[in-house]
Amino acid sequence: MDHLRDLEIFAQVVATGGMSTAARNLGLSPAVVSKRIRRLEERLGARLLQRTTRQLALTEIGQGFYERVVLILASIENAEMWVAHGSATVRGLLRVSAPTSFGRMHIAPHLKGVLDLYPALTVDLVLSDDFVDIIRDGFDLAIRIADLENSSLIARRLAPNHRILCASPAYLARHGTPECIDDLSGHVLLSHMAAEWQLEGPEGSRHVRVDSRLKTNSSEVVREAVIAGIGIALRSTWDVGPEVKSGSLVQILPEYTGSKRVIIQAVYPSRRHLEQKVRAFIDYFQALYGDTPYWDKGLNVLSSNQGGFSTV
Repeated sequence: MDHLRDLEIFAQVVATGGMSTAARNLGLSPAVVSKRIRRLEERLGARLLQRTTRQLALTEIGQGFYERVVLILASIENAEMWVAHGSATVRGLLRVSAPTSFGRMHIAPHLKGVLDLYPALTVDLVLSDDFVDIIRDGFDLAIRIADLENSSLIARRLAPNHRILCASPAYLARHGTPECIDDLSGHVLLSHMAAEWQLEGPEGSRHVRVDSRLKTNSSEVVREAVIAGIGIALRSTWDVGPEVKSGSLVQILPEYTGSKRVIIQAVYPSRRHLEQKVRAFIDYFQALYGDTPYWDKGLNVLSSNQGGFSTV
């Protein structure tokens, strides 16, 4: 890079016709400019400039060298402009990882809007409930519904994630409706891999052990099981909102909700040199969901200890 600076100084001296003017334009002293020109000539083993008391003139070899230096500097400038233009344009392949249910319900239906807005963008959306190492597996970003307070990844909040206890009317008719949190121990509890639920209520945080009769690695299986009347589940409103609105599911113990530290967020490896395609994707869905996501609007399942849903 030091050699490149010598070329820039040489080109400026020739373009301005003197070392003093070149030094002023470059923010250097004339002595430094003169020293850099001498060093360049010594490195090349050729005299580039003829110095007189009144002016500087290019030697024959200096003229040929100057013509080539101008082309080199112009190419570098064009390359930098190309990178700057490319980084400001939403283009290329964007690899996104997302949970299966959330991706199917709340990302896939909106991809047309993203692709229409950015015609040069290609999206590779991979849905999986398994943990994905976005760096190892080559993803640009991942959608996570979790508490990532201790994560080394950079996270941008997309939306709150409200989780409620719910069951079908048929299940409650057969087994009764729990009146307090301790009543849950006498019911069938359904969970996607979790051994316990962390709930927040009037007395603070409570942990409920979940020894489910139904074992599954699929969150969607748990969703279908609670709708079918097999038991009680802790589900996100983005997942069961339509069923609660229709009455197919009923919220129970509304004073208890899932931890508010679990939110919907986009994560990526580093905030440095964040590509425009990643930023644009995140901005699009952040604006789409907002503090009150569309799946929560019109949902009358307010927690009595909150007076409403939190917008963590």
